[in-house]
Amino acid sequence: MGLSDEDVREILRIIDSSPLEELRIESEGFSLHVRKGGGPIDAPPVPVERPAPAPAAAVRSSGPGEGVVIASPMLGTFYRAEGPGRPPFVDVGSRVEPQTTVGIVEVMKMMNSVPAGVTGVIEEVCAENAQLVEYGQPLFRVRGEP
Repeated sequence: MGLSDEDVREILRIIDSSPLEELRIESEGFSLHVRKGGGPIDAPPVPVERPAPAPAAAVRSSGPGEGVVIASPMLGTFYRAEGPGRPPFVDVGSRVEPQTTVGIVEVMKMMNSVPAGVTGVIEEVCAENAQLVEYGQPLFRVRGEP
């Protein structure tokens, strides 16, 4: 089942009015990848069965001396890498900047990139690859830096 031109226009309207920075929709015989800002899409084409990037993570303080938690921005399946057999986006000891992609949350075949939202070093990986995660569930613990 493909999407009509009107469906695509509606998807673009929704994305334009949302906080999402990137969206990927894939179905049999159809692929749509939209990124706000008009910059080049530097990721290679991704087969339907492979997870791929698309937006936003909640970041919250977890208490004194405990660093910062990068939390899931939505309910979905969490992936640590761009695809099977690929290295994780980040691991313990990785330095991250606010726009660093740390994972992907898949919701209904739409892949949502999870940015770090903070500068620091990954101290703990809190969620397993391909695990169902809830909104606000910790994905990583980061030792924040100014």
